[in-house]
Amino acid sequence: MENKWFLSMVRDDFKYGKITLEKTLKLLEKLGIRCNTIHVKYIFKDNDRLKQGRITIEEFRTIYRIIAHREEIIEIFNTYSENRKFLFEKNLAQFLTQEQYTLDINKSIASEIIQKYEPIEEVKQAHQMSFEGFRRYMDSSECLLFNNKYESVYQDMTHPLSDYFISSSHNTYLISDQLVGPSDLWGYVSALVKGCRCLEIDCWDGSQNEPVVYHGYTFTSKLLFKTVIRAIHKYAFITSDYPVVLSLENHCSPSQQEVMADNLQSTFGDALLSDTLDDFPDKLPSPEALKFKILVRNKKIGTLRETRERRGSDKHGQVEEYEEEEEAEQEEEENEAKGPEPSDAFQDDLEKEAESKGAVGIPLFKKKLKIATALSDLVIYTKIEKFRSFHHSRLYQQFNESNSIGESQARKLSKLRPNEFILHTTKFITRIYPKATRADSSNFNPQEFWNVGCQMVALNFQTPGLPMDLQNGKFLDNGGSGYILKPHFLRDSKTKFNPNKALMDSNPVILMIRLISGIQLPPSCHSSSNKADTLVIIEILGVPNDQMKQQSRVIKKNAFSPRWNETFTFIIQVPELALIRFVVENQGLIAGNEFLGQYTLPVLCMNKGYRRVPLFSKMGESLEPASLFIYVWYVR
Repeated sequence: MENKWFLSMVRDDFKYGKITLEKTLKLLEKLGIRCNTIHVKYIFKDNDRLKQGRITIEEFRTIYRIIAHREEIIEIFNTYSENRKFLFEKNLAQFLTQEQYTLDINKSIASEIIQKYEPIEEVKQAHQMSFEGFRRYMDSSECLLFNNKYESVYQDMTHPLSDYFISSSHNTYLISDQLVGPSDLWGYVSALVKGCRCLEIDCWDGSQNEPVVYHGYTFTSKLLFKTVIRAIHKYAFITSDYPVVLSLENHCSPSQQEVMADNLQSTFGDALLSDTLDDFPDKLPSPEALKFKILVRNKKIGTLRETRERRGSDKHGQVEEYEEEEEAEQEEEENEAKGPEPSDAFQDDLEKEAESKGAVGIPLFKKKLKIATALSDLVIYTKIEKFRSFHHSRLYQQFNESNSIGESQARKLSKLRPNEFILHTTKFITRIYPKATRADSSNFNPQEFWNVGCQMVALNFQTPGLPMDLQNGKFLDNGGSGYILKPHFLRDSKTKFNPNKALMDSNPVILMIRLISGIQLPPSCHSSSNKADTLVIIEILGVPNDQMKQQSRVIKKNAFSPRWNETFTFIIQVPELALIRFVVENQGLIAGNEFLGQYTLPVLCMNKGYRRVPLFSKMGESLEPASLFIYVWYVR
């Protein structure tokens, strides 16, 4: 029956004789086979017996079987098929229950899968599934590693903003380096499309009283502020309904700050949050309450009550001035501790010293700031307040004040005072940003700051690599909305959680992954054919005790269909914070291994059973149909 179906699908394409590579690709697509053109080209070449660039129907059948009839899928099919020809509904239900861990399975669900994926009409009518249908099902989105129930917003979105990890970008206007690279609206558009909810805008005085956006004191190109916010307005809520925070790095004069305020109000209208949601707020509102709202994050003068009293008044020309202590311009990153870290006995002294010298012992100087009242009054729940110390924040920081902390200072605090850092982030939104010495727009590892509850861990979205893989993987969760509810132990004001110490009462996950095979992996760029010496690295990233990496053996000269059949076991103590990353490489003996593709996702978002791991390029682009075929099992 399958043979009859196959001939009925392809006969017309061969009525004039042989077909070319181009027609072969189209015919494979017609048969529901997703192909990597490079692999098909070499398989075509190997099966074109007369080497004329054209193949017969039998040669095409061979190519089809090589690509579609993967041995590992045939083995699974034959295990559950009573006659090795078809699966009955009960056989498919058994497979779904025993191998795919599908709960509450019944014949109607099995029937729905057959109706959806079985291409042979007679088999479908008989409520059976052929290998062709089973292959299509196993290659579908239903068998991906990422559990599709997490593809929509499922978390409680009514907690205060500070209870969420928030997808955040740094220098969002840049699309390359920070010294001479271009500023581009695409930086904002692409970040928003990826679900980013906190965008950075560096604002400077421009000509003709028009504020501009660029990386100050460099040769990066300039964008008009009003053009930037118009682009943001257009794309703000395409991917997510939840609030967008505009984090302003404001270097403008008061007159141009007023222009900024006018631009914000005229562009966003009612979407711009310019007043509190409650009359006497004492805590941050929730993402749910702020749906479709734009929040301005900037310095602010006075209280929220005073802001409300000024509503509707003429603020033109009104300017407030105040002094702020600033760290000396030598970057704190250059002053990182070079010796052993202080013991706990010296921590209180360290904190007191921080009060007078800055949070990492750097001399302070007084700086006068002028803020236009019109712009100040647009800052409601996201006022920027200088971080001095955890002690100072406990005594004086207000619920609507958020801190920005450089990565080096934050790293030191996360190592020396992790529990106090977590207690701080249970109350106040904390933004971590890359150190200024990263002129190439490189990124730090965001995981160490998520581990202490930092909400806005801001990365250079334009720079590919491990940090952005982690960013993209983490925020797959909760429907890609850009807001992820933090684990309870990072929200509890009485928490004793310390990511740097082994947990006595943890509920670990025992995770087993059988790496079965690779599917049309990207060939090495150093190969003149479709070959690569492929290996897979499986890495867990989370709290320090959970960090681990395991590697498969190398399969020589096979990127098309390498078979490993290796099993890896991981014990994960804090699965709520853990990400798992699959990396495929081509072994290089001289210049090091060549990156071929990767996929990262939260450990707790994985499906069990036989699953396909889609691969993405270094730039984050899909490499479909390139993927890994694995079996996943875990228990808590």
